[in-house]
Amino acid sequence: MTKPLQPAAPRIVNVALGARAYDIVIGRGVLNSLGARLATLRPGAAAFIVTDENVARQHLAAVRASLEAAKLRTGEAVIAPGEQAKSWRGLEALCEEMLRARIERDDLVVALGGGVIGDLAGFAAAITRRGLDYVQVPTTLLAQVDSSVGGKTAINSRQGKNLIGAFHQPILVLADTATLDTLPPREFRAGYAEVVKYGLLGDAAFFDWLQSNWRDVFAGGAAREHAIAVSCRAKAAIVARDERETGDRALLNLGHTFGHALEAACGFSDRLLHGEAVALGMALAFEFSARRRLLPAAETARVVAHLAAVGLPTQIKDIPGGAPDKDTLMQLIAQDKKVKRGKLTFILARGIGAAFVARDVDAEEVAAFLSEKIAKP
Repeated sequence: MTKPLQPAAPRIVNVALGARAYDIVIGRGVLNSLGARLATLRPGAAAFIVTDENVARQHLAAVRASLEAAKLRTGEAVIAPGEQAKSWRGLEALCEEMLRARIERDDLVVALGGGVIGDLAGFAAAITRRGLDYVQVPTTLLAQVDSSVGGKTAINSRQGKNLIGAFHQPILVLADTATLDTLPPREFRAGYAEVVKYGLLGDAAFFDWLQSNWRDVFAGGAAREHAIAVSCRAKAAIVARDERETGDRALLNLGHTFGHALEAACGFSDRLLHGEAVALGMALAFEFSARRRLLPAAETARVVAHLAAVGLPTQIKDIPGGAPDKDTLMQLIAQDKKVKRGKLTFILARGIGAAFVARDVDAEEVAAFLSEKIAKP
């Protein structure tokens, strides 16, 4: 695992879910094979592309050409970019657009974009005509290593992030690493937070490798594809064991309890991107773990130093526009999807690569910790 694979044929990672198993295809230029792959998976199906305005400018023409070359009938919806699309209004508009295009039960939805598009298009596919098959074509690092895999689809609520949704697995994930070349640096850094997460939650050797090789991951090439493949294999293994998050799939939420609350408190805006919120949330989770004396302070310092070295936020004061207040954050944390009968659940750590699910965490302890962090100069 500590040596990057050499670029060659696409890497295939299988998500082993029995009759609903599917492949994650990872490689440079694999977007051109989308039409042929869909024609093989669903002969005769039409394909309805969902994307946003930014991604459409970069990649829609290539996707459309690939589908048309495979003689697939196509339709498309191009929506405004941003987290605000993941709303009741956005969901309704997309479902109506798919129905106007006469998408049938045996047709496909193609989610072309980042996590917002994948979540929204996947949820629309889950409920339109009582369920359509869909394909994830992630174009951001965050989506390629995390949100496109595992079948979580959702929109946001005023009460918090991703609170309305369904588990609905794709039939294929096609991760073309060439699409990452067009990402703004901030977006790539935000996605890298999810890569680091896999090392922190269960693979200390991978975290060590990232500390030594992160610059090569950012530069592209074999190191980048290696990091994506390792991340996808880690997530695929967890999803195969616990598809609907009744057990250790919750580990994938490392950093997300704090992170989602911070993201919601910032209005799901450009003040704090999702991956940035996850990075800050992971730093807080390790610091909270150290406060509980679950791991040495030096381990936490390593984590925080690495996140900071790549340019990710690690302190609440790093959020532009001022820190959210403690009471707002606690109200949002109380709405977290992992809450069980009113008891808080956090993903904490006994060390790098040794995350665990901590149930019945005392709310007053969390509130006191957040108060300290917000007040920290």
